[in-house]
Amino acid sequence: MGGVAALGEFLRKCRTGMSPEAAGIGDAPSGRRVRGLRREEVAQLAGVSVDYYTRLEQGRHTSPSEAVVDALSRVFRLDAAAHAHLTDLARPPRHRADPLPAQRVRPAMQQMIASMTDHPAFIVGRRTDILASNALARALLTDWTLLPPRHRNYTRWVFLDPAAREVYLDWPAVAADVAGTLRLYAGRFPDDPLLAELVGELTIKSPEFRTWWNAHQVHERTHGTKRMTHPAVGPITIRYEALTLPGDDDQTLFVYTTDPGSASADNLRLLSLLATR
Repeated sequence: MGGVAALGEFLRKCRTGMSPEAAGIGDAPSGRRVRGLRREEVAQLAGVSVDYYTRLEQGRHTSPSEAVVDALSRVFRLDAAAHAHLTDLARPPRHRADPLPAQRVRPAMQQMIASMTDHPAFIVGRRTDILASNALARALLTDWTLLPPRHRNYTRWVFLDPAAREVYLDWPAVAADVAGTLRLYAGRFPDDPLLAELVGELTIKSPEFRTWWNAHQVHERTHGTKRMTHPAVGPITIRYEALTLPGDDDQTLFVYTTDPGSASADNLRLLSLLATR
């Protein structure tokens, strides 16, 4: 998933997806056979030799400097999430002696989200594992507590549970984004065997995941809007905020809200009543 091979694949995707016009080197001549930029063009724009850049793409060079990473990021017009991903991929290979420790949510956080009866809330950990959720989140999405521990994963649910396609009215956009989020984790934790197992399962079982995963797009969830529906109450448009929890490594709190006075707010309030019966 990570390492030199992943760095080369990511650079190739960036290069072939970048037009000369977007890179600021003028219009592409008619009859140009190369898709995207040439390696020579990337090297010139980044201020490195063609041989050096070629070795990066081919996996024959490890750990480019921070200056080179920044230069390539500028050439490819990477956003903050993609730049962070490139930085992760460019780190020297690490060999973790011990597996990553299991994540636990602090009791105070468990109590806090349980008390949020008007807003769906859940905590996501590494690999997009669902670490905790309140009753309204389980009513709106799925009851994670009824699933085997290894299946309590947001990405797995989105791609492999048919119900997720009914929940999200814009399922393709949601699914593409979550595949991009998993890409970020893969760059951050290239030696995580459970993450590799999850990616392998999704690649085999979901053609859509395989397509989006191979595109090497990355996505960091911070805030946004999602159009959803629930069979008991109807459509609900939610706004979400993703809050990184200080003191808890790689844990993110997601809180869903609706516009006051909207039909979505009424439907979510009704769902809350149903969930607490």
